[in-house]
Amino acid sequence: MTLLLIQQLTDTAKHLADTANHAVTTAAAPVEELRFGDLLIKGGWVMIPIGILAVLGLVIFFERYFTIRKASRDESNLMVQVRSSIHSGNLESAIAICRNNNTPLGRMLQKGLLRIGRPIKDIEGAIENVGKLEVSKLEKNIGILGIVAGIAPMFGFLGTIAGVIKIFYDISKTDNISMGVISGGLYVKMVTSAAGLFVGIVAYVCYHVLNMMVDKVILKLETDAIEFIDLLEEPSK
Repeated sequence: MTLLLIQQLTDTAKHLADTANHAVTTAAAPVEELRFGDLLIKGGWVMIPIGILAVLGLVIFFERYFTIRKASRDESNLMVQVRSSIHSGNLESAIAICRNNNTPLGRMLQKGLLRIGRPIKDIEGAIENVGKLEVSKLEKNIGILGIVAGIAPMFGFLGTIAGVIKIFYDISKTDNISMGVISGGLYVKMVTSAAGLFVGIVAYVCYHVLNMMVDKVILKLETDAIEFIDLLEEPSK
């Protein structure tokens, strides 16, 4: 009788130990790793327009960045050559130098040189008109970055709202309101909001970076244009 009781206690202890070990093993099981690529895919169809906006914004930024950077290079050597040609009376040489330079400043000075002989106001007006055209070329497509910065977050919120609507629709059909069902679907749908905000922030920063670069180019063109007008007025002083 005593041996039987001891045997039963031993079996019970073993069973409890096995249960405890199983619980510890289950608790210690590694959590499924959340991969960035899989998370983006789970974002749904809204990630497609957000991705298109991201690619469009990057293409426009780099294309405009290198174009504006080229236009903002130092043209002090051009002004020296034009000044030397004008002082020597070789107007055709000055025009050829500006034509071969092929920069916004070169085209502005070329237009001014072609107007020499007319009133100084006409020369200033011609240079100003060419300057406006050059600035509009530099600003081409920059406004699209502003549009991307505005609508990318809207697409993200749209995806989140659509996902929440689907979650509650599924709950109404299955009558399952467990936290796992709600949170499991919600975190996936909030990926679209995060992606939209990220694209919008990057586009917003790029938009203002390009605008600041254009402003610097405009200031430089205006300074060089004033120097050129002063150069034309020097002989009359």
